[in-house]
Amino acid sequence: MVQLLLSGCNGRMGHAVEAICAAEPELELTAGFDLLGADIRDFPVYASPAEFQGEADVVVDFSSPSALPALLSFGLEHRMPLVLATTGYDQGQLEEIQQAARSIPIFRSANLSLGVNILVELVRRTAAVLGGSCDIEIVERHHNKKMDAPSGTALMLAEAAADALPCQPELVCGRQGIRRSRERCEIGISSVRGGGIVGDHEVLFAGRDELIELRHSALSREVFASGAVQAARFLAAGQSPGLYSMADLVSWITLPSLRIVVPSSGSSKPTLSARYCSPSRPEVRIER
Repeated sequence: MVQLLLSGCNGRMGHAVEAICAAEPELELTAGFDLLGADIRDFPVYASPAEFQGEADVVVDFSSPSALPALLSFGLEHRMPLVLATTGYDQGQLEEIQQAARSIPIFRSANLSLGVNILVELVRRTAAVLGGSCDIEIVERHHNKKMDAPSGTALMLAEAAADALPCQPELVCGRQGIRRSRERCEIGISSVRGGGIVGDHEVLFAGRDELIELRHSALSREVFASGAVQAARFLAAGQSPGLYSMADLVSWITLPSLRIVVPSSGSSKPTLSARYCSPSRPEVRIER
């Protein structure tokens, strides 16, 4: 049984996570946090994490950057892992997350969809082959309630492309007021806000004689909620302090590391159990 605390429980993503927890008996939604205060729910809702005095395994956050200080304080005080699925953090907040991850496990991703993270890898590989001969443009589309622009996922895609380019590109977010031809070493990002678009990201590699388009469209919010729940399971499995990403989650799902466990009494024959070790920190442990 994994006991979850849900930050931003009154929002759309909070309701999506709640629905998943209700359908899976091994998940328990213990309590919720929301800056707007209590709502009529099947679990207690607190305006601040500091008000919660019970027991839980992990916090899942789908709120806003303004909730970060209270969440980090709560996680550090209770040594509780955090899944940060919120976007729009500024550089100072990202540094605070890095600092906190030295003491507790923190999972942060701008997008918790497995499909999007496959798109990230495709963009990285395409940029490595074609980036020097193509203009790279990213178009992201979201619903009219989304607060930040460009989206965290668009920035993640831009970073993946930039890592593979032979130059350090400039990010150009919108071209209004720019009266010059496009520079080769830049990545353009355009944002669309309208209706109920869950999330749509398109990366264009525009060459002189051809156009390659890579695209991912989310058809429901459940894909992000499901990823957050998987991340919560991952941290609750007993990860050491550190900053984890979707790459770590995918590795944990597909290829967990093995450790050899020797019982302290009884049979002296070692037994095997699976526990994730980050690809950057591979290890085999013998326990008695």
